[in-house]
Amino acid sequence: MGYVMSKFQEIYGVKTAYEEEGSGRDVILLHGWGQNKEMMSCIFEHLKTDFHVFSLDFPGFGESQDPPEAWGVGDYEAFLQDFIQKNSIRNPILIGHSFGCRVAIRYSAEHPGDVNKMCLTGAAGIRPKRGMDWYIRTYTYKAGKAVLKMTGQTKKLEELQNRSGSEDYRNAKGVMRPTFVKVVNEDLTPYLKQIRCPVLLVWGEYDTAAPLWMGKKMEEEIPDAGLAVFEGDDHWAYWHQADRFNRVLDVFLKGDKA
Repeated sequence: MGYVMSKFQEIYGVKTAYEEEGSGRDVILLHGWGQNKEMMSCIFEHLKTDFHVFSLDFPGFGESQDPPEAWGVGDYEAFLQDFIQKNSIRNPILIGHSFGCRVAIRYSAEHPGDVNKMCLTGAAGIRPKRGMDWYIRTYTYKAGKAVLKMTGQTKKLEELQNRSGSEDYRNAKGVMRPTFVKVVNEDLTPYLKQIRCPVLLVWGEYDTAAPLWMGKKMEEEIPDAGLAVFEGDDHWAYWHQADRFNRVLDVFLKGDKA
């Protein structure tokens, strides 16, 4: 796998790292939360012989700068729109994993006709089903945080935050922690019916980050969608079974090759 030198460009006010290779129809690869463009390298290398492929580091990840303030999915969508405009990209194919799918879903829903096709794997965006224990933990945490803030106990507040929440939340630093909260609290279900392009959904059977029922829900809600399930695999099915994923992608993109 050849090394591709990163390019840098100011996108939506943020110094952004990305890679670009190949010719033909434009493809944009959108990585997951806590990851970077390297996690899309198997797809990048496979597609660059037949497509004009862009792979970017979202603000706050990889070699790109952090966003200037806490961003929500709408800000990342505006960032993607600016990237598309500044690189004269037309009618792209969007391929996303996890968090990258949130951005792709919202962009394609709000720009009908501007996206040729989408492939979403382990897609985040649907609000998970919550049990009573989750609500108890959440409200206990919020109450504790409010008390520590009011009493100015900064160190204890930081300790509480560092041992609470998901692994992604605990690993997020600086502005990326409130960004994570904004992103995961947005339910994108209302956008699914607005998507007008063909969509390939690829899911690991035992995905715990975005359970398979979410993939089935997306297949039901998106007007033109098909779901491929990788048996016995998890949230990283596209990475663990890269050859299989690329073969499925080839079938989906057969009519789009240069």
